[in-house]
Amino acid sequence: MTLQGTLLIGQQAVTGSQADIYAVNPATGETLPPRYPGGSRADVEKACQLAEAAFSQYRETTLEARAQFLETIADEIEAIGTELTQRGAAETGLPEARLEGERGRTCGQLRLFASVVRAGEWLDLRLDPAQPERQPMPRADLRQRHIPLGPVAVFGASNFPLAFSVAGGDTASALAAGCPVVVKGHSAHPGTSELVGRAIQRAVAKCEMPEGVFSLLFGSGRDIGQALVSDPRIKAVGFTGSRSGGMALMATAQARPEPIPVYAEMSSINPVFLFPEALKARGNKIAEGFVASLNMGAGQFCTNPGLVIGLKGADLDAFISAAGEAVKASNAQTMLTPGIHEAYQSGISALSDHSNVKEIARGQAGSGPHSCQTGLFVASAQDFLADDALQGEVFGASSLVIECQDSDEIQRIAEQLEGQLTITLQMDDGDLNAAKALLPTLEQRAGRILANGWPTGVEVGHAMVHGGPYPATSDSRTTSVGSAAIYRFLRPVCYQDLPTDLLPEVLRDDNPLNVSRLVDGKRES
Repeated sequence: MTLQGTLLIGQQAVTGSQADIYAVNPATGETLPPRYPGGSRADVEKACQLAEAAFSQYRETTLEARAQFLETIADEIEAIGTELTQRGAAETGLPEARLEGERGRTCGQLRLFASVVRAGEWLDLRLDPAQPERQPMPRADLRQRHIPLGPVAVFGASNFPLAFSVAGGDTASALAAGCPVVVKGHSAHPGTSELVGRAIQRAVAKCEMPEGVFSLLFGSGRDIGQALVSDPRIKAVGFTGSRSGGMALMATAQARPEPIPVYAEMSSINPVFLFPEALKARGNKIAEGFVASLNMGAGQFCTNPGLVIGLKGADLDAFISAAGEAVKASNAQTMLTPGIHEAYQSGISALSDHSNVKEIARGQAGSGPHSCQTGLFVASAQDFLADDALQGEVFGASSLVIECQDSDEIQRIAEQLEGQLTITLQMDDGDLNAAKALLPTLEQRAGRILANGWPTGVEVGHAMVHGGPYPATSDSRTTSVGSAAIYRFLRPVCYQDLPTDLLPEVLRDDNPLNVSRLVDGKRES
């Protein structure tokens, strides 16, 4: 299809009136047509008005109708074909093969949420039947279900133009919960966003959903985003991006007359703990896996292993040497945007110039204007503990190895870590006791703890947690990946002594939809 450079407000294509946005091919520096004039506050107003109007109807769609809608979105995205991956590659510098995989993940999570919706477990139905004869006080009839919060604002991410963008996890889980969605597309890949947005528009029409169930806005700077979060019709926010961006949205959301939740994924350096027996037995293999994970997607993953902790000695020296050689052999990769490349260069320079940090190796230099040259650095535990700046995230292929004198220093580092998305344990059987001693601290620092793997690559399933304590996310009780993400956009309602005709169908005695329920504390058979 021919890209039109428009906002998508409900079923309409609207030409913006504010500053133009152009995609830039980061591999060449070339500006890509078409231009995307940004939206205005009037456009935000219209999108939110439509979303509010759609909510009362969409929230009560049948489970089957909503599931089919999610599946139709996936079908429509797949039907775009190679045009989607080609445009995505041009706007991001990512290989088409990577984008094909990301499209599969995007459509897979839409279909996962369709299955979740059909099952109905997310409704968390609970019935405590009346006990009028109970002494000393009778019990009222109490019935509970979860209902959607209302329209949701979703902010597309720079590093995943499909899986964390227009039809990504935040949008999929919000739509699954019964919430209309207004997306602010990321300015780095507007063409990719338009293609996916139009696929959602087609799904809305095919499934005869209310028009305002989806809109897509563009806007440079923060004006459109702030206006969207400020709008009283928006009841929750999903965001993936920088800490400063997430904090700005949180401040806006909390300053409203009616504060709303912002589910922001913001910053993580994903520490890797190297235990002694594992290092001794397979240090070179661990180094190989580490650098492969570090280089994945030019290090532009929120789960990139940016910190490595181990006991100082010959085995750690051998690991650092092997990792350094692998880094030197690393090919340069194109970074997503000029701005991300500039921030990466600044972060790398800060480490290189730090008086207590030693540069171990740099990867091969690239010929393109926005190439990532992998960096590996080392510092002592004492210096790391004394300087909070060394915990800062460098978004890109960069990692800092911390040399510890003893297990007490390892424990101190674990205790001082900021909140993380992931923490990895590289361990063998002989390290079990040491790992067990550290685990209670690590549980307080991360949303996902893994052993003998690498944090890059987040499985979209039922048990996944992609979240963690601040600053990894704004709410450590939630996940942005996996089926549990639906709970971010729901709230419980209790119905006390309501007549049957007023009760939602799923809470009536005959359970006409045959959804799993907890009755008087026991799972209904």
